[in-house]
Amino acid sequence: MPLFWKPYKSDVTSFIEQLKANKPTLEEEQRAGRHLLWDRRIDREAQAEYSDARVPQQPYVYQTKG
Repeated sequence: MPLFWKPYKSDVTSFIEQLKANKPTLEEEQRAGRHLLWDRRIDREAQAEYSDARVPQQPYVYQTKG
């Protein structure tokens, strides 16, 4: 290794580190947003009804039966 070797840091990594330094509440805001959209309880009963009511798709969608 050369004497003045520095580990490589990509532009994207530098940008993210700078963004987190400028806005320390960023990760907390991301977690709150994720909680609003994704972290929800699943209604197993409704999910079972949806899967029971599903109609299988035809092999060729635009062909009529006849």
